[in-house]
Amino acid sequence: MAANSGWLELESDPGLFSLLIEEFGVKGAQVEEIYDLSKPFRGPVYGFIFLFKWIEERRSRRKIQPLEEMFVEDEDVIRDIFFAQQVIPNSCATHSLLSVLLNCTHIHLGETLSRLKEFSSKFDPENKGYVIGNLPELAMAHNKFASLKTDQKPKLLPEKTNAVSTGRAMEAFHFVSYVPINGRLFELDGLKPHPIDHGPWGENEEWTEKFRRVITERLGIATGGEPYHDIRYNLMAVVADGMTICEEKLKRLSAERENILESLKKFDTITSNDNTSAVKTESSSGSTSNAECTVTTANTVTVTPTVAFTTSGVSPPMLP
Repeated sequence: MAANSGWLELESDPGLFSLLIEEFGVKGAQVEEIYDLSKPFRGPVYGFIFLFKWIEERRSRRKIQPLEEMFVEDEDVIRDIFFAQQVIPNSCATHSLLSVLLNCTHIHLGETLSRLKEFSSKFDPENKGYVIGNLPELAMAHNKFASLKTDQKPKLLPEKTNAVSTGRAMEAFHFVSYVPINGRLFELDGLKPHPIDHGPWGENEEWTEKFRRVITERLGIATGGEPYHDIRYNLMAVVADGMTICEEKLKRLSAERENILESLKKFDTITSNDNTSAVKTESSSGSTSNAECTVTTANTVTVTPTVAFTTSGVSPPMLP
């Protein structure tokens, strides 16, 4: 598929996103859906992808807090973050996934994403968006897993269009990402001009707890304080894949086994030395006892004549 033939709509499906990660050539990550915010997150978590009804949520959110106050405009800070503006229609799903993957240092990105990250490292957010939109490998992987509908046609790449994914009865839905970077929680939204800084998390807590508070507040704002069990929202987590977790657990158990075996070897050596010392001590004690017995016998032999002289009534000879 040519790079300018357009991007199709992508559904919010963790299995589909996991396949997309694999198609990118990334190793060590998968996507899981979050059903209950009150339960602990299965870690390690690399980032979150949040799907919401764009227009309605945006309006309700702006009534509470102007996002402009949270924008990060410092070029030095932005340079340390992979943040790309969305300039291609229907690409927000891939944008949100890339925002997590390209800001994570714990996974193997593969050739395509490594080349993308290196090539665009000096670009501003807008040009990074164009790089994403014009990279054939990404467009082909994205459309490979898109939901093909009879009335859905790829949209040609415009000169610049801040468009969102449309679907679900032609309602506008949008994906954004939440990632931890340099001790702070950032919200990366390709339709915003800058990253949004939600601040640091507590000294003795995981970054996911900070995210839990932020997303809970956001959901409460969007629903006017009503219970937010709403199909218009969907939350997914990019986590270490099951194979990676099992391999790390196996390495940890193997290391513990080696430590135990090493300790047992040291214990055996100490025990063996103690036994050798005990045998030597017993041997020395036995030699000493034999010597004492010999001396006693000799004394008895020496004394015997004296007793004999005494019994016979003759005085023993006196030394001069």
